[in-house]
Amino acid sequence: MLRRTRQERDVVHAEPFRADLARSIRLFSAFRKEQTDPDFFYGLLARDTVAQLAAYADLDGALVADVGGGPGYFTDALRAVGARPVCVDCDAGEMSARTGAIPDGAVLGSALDLPMKTGSVDVCFSSNVLEHVPDPWRMGDEMVRVTRPGGLVYLSFTNWLSPWGGHETSPWHYLGGHHAARRYARRHGRSPKNVYGTSLYAVSVARALAWARRHPGADLVDALPRYHPRWATPVIHLPGVREIVTWNLLLVLRRR
Repeated sequence: MLRRTRQERDVVHAEPFRADLARSIRLFSAFRKEQTDPDFFYGLLARDTVAQLAAYADLDGALVADVGGGPGYFTDALRAVGARPVCVDCDAGEMSARTGAIPDGAVLGSALDLPMKTGSVDVCFSSNVLEHVPDPWRMGDEMVRVTRPGGLVYLSFTNWLSPWGGHETSPWHYLGGHHAARRYARRHGRSPKNVYGTSLYAVSVARALAWARRHPGADLVDALPRYHPRWATPVIHLPGVREIVTWNLLLVLRRR
């Protein structure tokens, strides 16, 4: 068995995770740079997310499926803490958008039919992909399927009625997704990257919680507003209000 050097042992520990108000302010401030400086924004988000994930699972040596991982920001952050990530995405262009090359070890495949054996990964992870697939609960079922018994599913998404639910067409999505897309096209002379009904879909907090609580193959470990301080978690129990205030819902499940 290979021994790690002291430097390598230091690398495999994720940053300490603190779901406090300072973290929330830092993340929401970074959103302003998503379009202008994606490396900064997604790098920060990936490190924060992996630290959050590490609070639920031991990532050192864990085989992690990064579903919809695109250009590999989360894959890189997972590898930095000692995990063995496999980036899975259906769009080769998206996967090579950052460096011009597909991330090492990446697999081309659909989140609706993951190219992995049942029970083959320790952790199945997905960040902000669920709202981009036409059948979100099939994707969720696939994530549970490929996770080994006792393994972890980390699934987060931007819910439709959150302030960022329409992505770059927000906040006009509150007047309807198609209206928001047409308005964006008129103002910018091009269609938005995230087109309602084609690459962006309305997913609710209520439906997500119902799916997670009733899944026959997994137990719900945690459900919380991903970017908020931990003390804001009770908001997900307030019907109606939670659809707007949650912003981004995180579901953590344990495979049976």
